[in-house]
Amino acid sequence: MKKGIDFIGVGAGSIIFNNEGKVFIAQRGPKARNEKGKWDFPGGSVKFGETCQNAVIREIKEEFDMEIEVIELLEVNNHILLEEKQHWVSPSFISKHVKGSAKIVEPEKCLGFKWVKLSEINQGDLTSVSRSNYKKFIEKYDIDKVF
Repeated sequence: MKKGIDFIGVGAGSIIFNNEGKVFIAQRGPKARNEKGKWDFPGGSVKFGETCQNAVIREIKEEFDMEIEVIELLEVNNHILLEEKQHWVSPSFISKHVKGSAKIVEPEKCLGFKWVKLSEINQGDLTSVSRSNYKKFIEKYDIDKVF
């Protein structure tokens, strides 16, 4: 049975800020579960018995070899992708980069990444959850907030 397809999956993600106030975005690769080619605030699925915060910390370490600190919950999304026949519940966090230079550890899942100012992001290029996260963040905070 497959998460998000045969039953509702849980996937956690995060807007990750560095010391310069830039955010980390990644482009979904050919083996991403959904929304291939789109950019997102990365994360991944939650394992049984794992907290959502620990899942996003683990996923960022596994996929980009970076350490992050989760600051707070931003929002929870119903990530329903009718055309892909998938349904996820997706808590999204705000985090700060703690250690490590980003590198692509799982190239089949990620085509590229970059650190950018929130104001430089083209919302049309983002996954549906990342678009929601972007809007929620600028609604809740100053767009140039630095942690």
